[in-house]
Amino acid sequence: MQQETKNCQNCKKDFTIEPDDFAFYEKMKVPAPTWCPDCRMMRRMMWRNDRMLYKRKCDATGADIISIFAPDAPYKIYEAEYWRSDAWDPMDYGRDYDFSAPFFVQFNKLFTEIPHPNLVQKNVVNSEFSYGLNLKNCYWVGGSDGAEDSAYLFSPILQARNCFDLHSAGDVEYCYDSVDIEKSSGLRFCQNCVACSDSWLLYDCRNCTSCFGCVGLRNKNFHIFNKSYSREEYIKEIEKISPSTFEGILRAKEKFNELKLKFPHKFANIQKSENVTGDDILNSKDCKYCFNVKNDTQNCKYGFRILGAKDGHDATIAWGGAEQFYDSESITASRVVGSYVAWGGFDIFHSYDCYDCNNIFGCVGLRNKSYCVLNKQYTKREYEELVQKIIAHMYEMPYVDPKGSTYKYGDFFPPEFSPFSYNETIAQDYLPKTKEEVLKVGFKWRESENKQYKITEGIYECEHKGKCNDHCATAFRIVPQELQFLKKMGLPLPRLCPFCRQAERIRLKNPLHLWYRQCMKPGCQNEFETSYSLDRPEIVYCESCYNNEVA
Repeated sequence: MQQETKNCQNCKKDFTIEPDDFAFYEKMKVPAPTWCPDCRMMRRMMWRNDRMLYKRKCDATGADIISIFAPDAPYKIYEAEYWRSDAWDPMDYGRDYDFSAPFFVQFNKLFTEIPHPNLVQKNVVNSEFSYGLNLKNCYWVGGSDGAEDSAYLFSPILQARNCFDLHSAGDVEYCYDSVDIEKSSGLRFCQNCVACSDSWLLYDCRNCTSCFGCVGLRNKNFHIFNKSYSREEYIKEIEKISPSTFEGILRAKEKFNELKLKFPHKFANIQKSENVTGDDILNSKDCKYCFNVKNDTQNCKYGFRILGAKDGHDATIAWGGAEQFYDSESITASRVVGSYVAWGGFDIFHSYDCYDCNNIFGCVGLRNKSYCVLNKQYTKREYEELVQKIIAHMYEMPYVDPKGSTYKYGDFFPPEFSPFSYNETIAQDYLPKTKEEVLKVGFKWRESENKQYKITEGIYECEHKGKCNDHCATAFRIVPQELQFLKKMGLPLPRLCPFCRQAERIRLKNPLHLWYRQCMKPGCQNEFETSYSLDRPEIVYCESCYNNEVA
């Protein structure tokens, strides 16, 4: 099969399908996509809410609960423990397949009628306003695995203790307002750092201790803005900077940001990997156009947050040994097509929130089931015969959305069926749009509540005052454990609400897109794909030039 250029149904821009893409589609028995890679990623992200929480009632017990589903969302929402119990049966919502209606219309009817859990939680202790795995004494932690005595951590977080305001971190403690940090302790306002401790405002540093405002350092201590000091001199200079005050840290950030632009940036953060393109890739091979990929991930393409998975295209969050997956999100299963939250099991097609299931098609909320279609049980033979008819029917009678885009077998769920508005989801985090842009293309936008907060002791006004696209809370509290942490770490009180702080952190990261450009080192002709667009102000080097000058 030769390379082919197609026009995206959504953004109307041309995109290329490579020969190896066609080979993968043939292996997975799915058609070639009709949306470009960026739009496919956006379509998946529009189904995931990582941090917007609401108060509402459990539709089973009437108890007050916290939920990722807004109170006015037209769904039955059960408290997670009740949802996992035997008090109700997802199979009671099963129905026959109707060959007179498109598949996605039938799926959406099932999705709308069946109960959903308020939060995804497992092994969570004293962390009511949080969801994820293995959390203890946490407040407003979303999509994380392994956190304790922490708050405002948003995925992916893997193992964090006594931390506040992090995005993308692993094996850290006593860290604050940082992005992409690992195996570190006592970091404040840092980005892209590994094995560092007791430092402020670091960028791209490794194995550094007691450093302030530094860029590209390796194995250093007592440095300020990349200048070496003795221990005594370092302490005196830090006192002059006064980072424990808001004015002091603001001045330091301005100088730090100027310094960042003077140092070369490596075209991509790729380490110990072979035959890969993208950014933030570690210990992986044969991955193309992937971002945040680690833990021996192999043979993946167009992926985001893939940890230890193999042989997949177009996945947003896949881990735990996931294999052979296509256009899916939050999966640990094998042979998955067009599904969201498929944890465990295999041969899962166009299904949502199913656990340890095998051979299911168009199902919602099932646990430990096999040979089901639209939550109805079949024998193995009946299932296999029906699924082949349904796939043929999805080609013959595709779903057509309000904009005229068609959805056939293999496509992820249409955005208009998502239970969330665009700005409630991670799509707004990584592919931000204004309200006008969202409404123009026919997606949903949720207005922030008009909250009339009285600014009193313990309640602070957010500096954005709701005049941003970050779901600003307009006002916020400093919770007791947070205040204690800030005092211990010598930090000033924040001026932005948690939502706006998280948005500011994500904006520090490069976009999930690649551009072709040339190394900026004079005399070097090396070219590469990079997440630094051509209009960015940073000095961007190829790996060889970066290693010679910085590393």
